[in-house]
Amino acid sequence: MAKGIIYAISISAERGQLKKEVSEASLIENYGIENDGHAGAWGRQVTCLNWASVQKVNQEYNLDVGPGRFAENILIEGMDFSGLTVGSRIRLGSSAVLEVTQIGKEDHPSVVIRTYGVSLLPKEGLFCKVITGGIIKKGDSVEKI
Repeated sequence: MAKGIIYAISISAERGQLKKEVSEASLIENYGIENDGHAGAWGRQVTCLNWASVQKVNQEYNLDVGPGRFAENILIEGMDFSGLTVGSRIRLGSSAVLEVTQIGKEDHPSVVIRTYGVSLLPKEGLFCKVITGGIIKKGDSVEKI
């Protein structure tokens, strides 16, 4: 399905840290999430993961990993990511728009790997830039546009 909801939003002050859940966030055009260490003038301003993938890894590895612990900014529930490609655009809430710039990334011994022994971003992470800013909240709709 090309629609879902924001299950969780998470940020961290610096790169290379596990993120902490927040109830809402401000997406800033061409920058990222306000107060998040990955914001800036580059293509990986916001990272999205599928909540179903987190649940699957939790079950397979006997973990209890929650929002932000895989270093993602936005966990999306109920949306099939398989139809998304580089250049796809996603609307979050009523006005914010992200564009997928990269799917997956180079794997390295990140804080996530060191902490849990498994990571999702290298294979499944959607790395995005902010096309249109706005305030997003947990429970907001998400759809491919």
